[in-house]
Amino acid sequence: MNKADLVAAVHEVLGSTKADAERAVETVISSIITTLKKGDEVSIAGLGIFATKMRDARTGRNPRTGEAVEIPAVRVPKFRAAKALKDAVK
Repeated sequence: MNKADLVAAVHEVLGSTKADAERAVETVISSIITTLKKGDEVSIAGLGIFATKMRDARTGRNPRTGEAVEIPAVRVPKFRAAKALKDAVK
């Protein structure tokens, strides 16, 4: 399922226009992104928790030259599935 399929599913449930369904999906996605940018987490009951974590700085290798390259610390998104989601997928 991709974003267009998700919009179509929301459109079927709401019964409004596809543009309204697309705006609803976009609002949910942008709200999650905005919250994660602030460093907070998003918890959706039955689905899971979207959060961020810090990935430590490390030394990597340039695969072409084999030269050591310093990779800086960075904040990355992560997702922890809820028990209900894990049980549904089993």
